[in-house]
Amino acid sequence: MGKSEKPMPEHVAIIMDGNGRWAQARGKPRLFGHHAGALRVREIVEACPEMGVKYLTIFAFSTENWKRTQSEVSGLMKLFKRYLMSETKQLVEANIRVRFIGDRMKLDDTLVALMDELELLTSHNDLVHLTVALNYGGRDEVARATKRMCREVAEGTLDPESVDAETLARRLDTYVLPDPDLVIRTSGEARISNFLLWQSAYSEYEFVDTLWPDFTRDEFARILSGYNQRERRFGAVPG
Repeated sequence: MGKSEKPMPEHVAIIMDGNGRWAQARGKPRLFGHHAGALRVREIVEACPEMGVKYLTIFAFSTENWKRTQSEVSGLMKLFKRYLMSETKQLVEANIRVRFIGDRMKLDDTLVALMDELELLTSHNDLVHLTVALNYGGRDEVARATKRMCREVAEGTLDPESVDAETLARRLDTYVLPDPDLVIRTSGEARISNFLLWQSAYSEYEFVDTLWPDFTRDEFARILSGYNQRERRFGAVPG
């Protein structure tokens, strides 16, 4: 890499928004859009190696998404199960490592078993690390990490005087992952929706109008190229 060439983002996180609106614009039920969005995930995951993205984190279902209609939530849960069953073989063979973050306690046992199995089967893969945020919320994650620290203090295994930012970070769902360099949100909404609040403190953000089912690898490449023009200072003064 030349001196003037800046590195591409190693870790990209995506808020995949717009599935429902994409379907409704076509006179279809919202779940039709979620199915189309699931297919788009495959394309973007496959594009990561050639674009130098080692870590990809996608926001699949938030802690707030339970507020949607029962039929949509039920349909999404069935879609997740179907996706895991149909994609497992390909993910294993493609050398993709899959992890899930979020609170699994509210998910049904069948889905959790499929998640556990996929994590185990891909545990030795290392081409791309795909992290799926499922029943995930940034505030909920920090609250759960704080509870763990409180229990450790009560048990005498953690000195409260030693607690710092890194102490909390090690208890987050993402403790084995680097912080995201770039966070992309599709569908024209310019908010972060409780996604990776702690981890994205110094991330670059890109908000695009494209609805997720229309988000192509070409647009992904264009955004990554634009990232290459940014200067990340992490609070420092440019040299």
